[in-house]
Amino acid sequence: MRTVVVLNQDQMGHGDRVLGQKILGTFLRKAIVLEELDALVFFNSGVMLLTAASPVLAELTLLGERGVDLVPCGTCVQHFGAQLVVGKVSDMDTILKELAAAQKVITL
Repeated sequence: MRTVVVLNQDQMGHGDRVLGQKILGTFLRKAIVLEELDALVFFNSGVMLLTAASPVLAELTLLGERGVDLVPCGTCVQHFGAQLVVGKVSDMDTILKELAAAQKVITL
């Protein structure tokens, strides 16, 4: 089942930021074994997870090496002035294609 995960912020859930980043790291480490995970789409401050300062850079790098597409919103990257270490700057057309092709979309 083609699955896409949407990360629309730089943590998982709302509330305590340190906790949110910690549980996001756990989620991504566990997600590495999910064969049906095809793409991670990044919006808003979620694009900051693809920078050198990301607390989950190691996990995202492993996911990318495993073949999971890391698809950041280009407008968001530009807005934050993000310097991506992993992933390739994308556009809304590509993001829409990823979402439309998915059988399951999970938003964190």
